[in-house]
Amino acid sequence: MPVAFTRAVSPRFANCELTHLDRQSISPERAAAQHRAYEQALERAGMEVVRLPDLPTHADGVFVEDTAVILGDHAIITRPGAPSRRPEADSTAAALSNRFEVHRMTRGRLDGGDVLTIGRKIYVGQSRRTDCAGIVNLAGLAGRLGYEVIEVPHDKCLHLKTGATYAGHDDAGREVVLLNPDWIDGQVFEDVFLLPSHPAEAFGANVLKAGERLIYPAAYPRTAERLRALGFEVDEVDIGELEKAEAGLTCMSLLAD
Repeated sequence: MPVAFTRAVSPRFANCELTHLDRQSISPERAAAQHRAYEQALERAGMEVVRLPDLPTHADGVFVEDTAVILGDHAIITRPGAPSRRPEADSTAAALSNRFEVHRMTRGRLDGGDVLTIGRKIYVGQSRRTDCAGIVNLAGLAGRLGYEVIEVPHDKCLHLKTGATYAGHDDAGREVVLLNPDWIDGQVFEDVFLLPSHPAEAFGANVLKAGERLIYPAAYPRTAERLRALGFEVDEVDIGELEKAEAGLTCMSLLAD
């Protein structure tokens, strides 16, 4: 059974790091309830949800994707761009070491939210959280595992996957990337069908492929219809409170086959 690794919302969630959004009032309790519903959606998709150890003093700990890149039987532990988040990576490394061969990045900065894997290609966003040294470090580690790393500069959203995510194969057999073309230049992606999010739904380009279905934010119904029109099964969940912390669906789990 495929596995989704998650981590509980911290009581200090309202103190999260922010880069592109203004700080709003955040209810950790409401965010935790939405996160539990998110985990239930993962289970509906056929995933085994495995909770990583709680990190109650780390406001951003729920965003586990930023701390590791899982490639088959290997887990590359990142160096998150916000220094306050580095201990999260240590916790993730310890938790994953009994399931994966663990590799540690040692240079630069890199958030897993900037990493989009499609087959043997890894697209990596260069952003405020991920720098060139981090991309080079990841490329060296992933290259030894048979992956090609392609750099994608961007500066209009937090992570690459804020503006572009992989949805899987549509009814026509095409590999589909959902993206916001105002934030990410789609020309970098090779041999895929580019599906733009609805122009009125700027944050609607983040979709989580879980098994044979897509988990998608309930706030973007017009983009959801575009996905359904291509034959995708879409399970919509409310993550409105989590989104105040620049959350996307992909950033709250690490998926492994």
